[in-house]
Amino acid sequence: MMEIGLSDSILSFAIPAKNCRGRVVRLGPALDDILGAHSYPPVIRDLLAEAVCLTAMLGALMKEDGSQLTLQAQTEAGVIDLLACDYKDGALRGYVAFDRERFAAQPVEPSLMSLFGKGYLAITFDLPQPRGRNQGIVPLEGESLSEAVQNYFLQSEQIPTLIRVAVDENDGRISAGGLLVQHLPEGEVGRERLHAQLDHPEWEHVEIMGGSVRPAELTDENLPLEDILWRLFSESDEVRVLSGKACVKGCRCNEDHIRDVIARFPKEDKDDMLDELGNIAIDCAFCSKTFTITGASLNN
Repeated sequence: MMEIGLSDSILSFAIPAKNCRGRVVRLGPALDDILGAHSYPPVIRDLLAEAVCLTAMLGALMKEDGSQLTLQAQTEAGVIDLLACDYKDGALRGYVAFDRERFAAQPVEPSLMSLFGKGYLAITFDLPQPRGRNQGIVPLEGESLSEAVQNYFLQSEQIPTLIRVAVDENDGRISAGGLLVQHLPEGEVGRERLHAQLDHPEWEHVEIMGGSVRPAELTDENLPLEDILWRLFSESDEVRVLSGKACVKGCRCNEDHIRDVIARFPKEDKDDMLDELGNIAIDCAFCSKTFTITGASLNN
């Protein structure tokens, strides 16, 4: 297993005797960088932290290099207009757009329904060819985003899944941790899952043990992730730590990329984008930066 730190890390693991696989993640400085791009109220900040943690665990389920996982909330009549996060090769980013006036009128602990309205959660797996793109959309139901993602796996993938996420603030720093465990009764690779029922004895045991994880364990940046897995599962089963991966804040915006995208537009569209100085200003919501592209640098 590669050497990784106590924070900004993902561990992949398996419990062979119970036909289960999982991911455990903890985010610290990288998460602080993502959240620090905007001045979010604590409730919105913690919601985004949970979403980024979920995105890291879901993204780590993909094995092929170059794969991308996108988690996006589609909202209707809610305080939040947009929530979007993505993961690619360990690089994470996330952003929330919301109505500050409507948010100010919410209770101290608003429900998921009041924040998102009649919302839907879209989870998109972009895999290298020939596998391509796969997307599932489920209602935003439950007490948290984590519950909504559990519903995604149950409804769209028919995979029994346990997800726990915790967010904590300590001395002005935000940390988050998460555990995802799935039951694959007929094996993880190359075999159909013919008996993926929630009341399978193997799954019941793992679900109970995984559900006992404490929020403080997930967010404690001094506690190795391996120790969490050892406490939860090792008494009765072998736990195999398969791989580790570091996480970083990753925004793929740069001038060359933006210039390449703009260059694909017809000349008349590019001319309409120019300001009075002959430049095009592009705002990146993820990193809260403005990129200025000169019209002269574009190929007309």
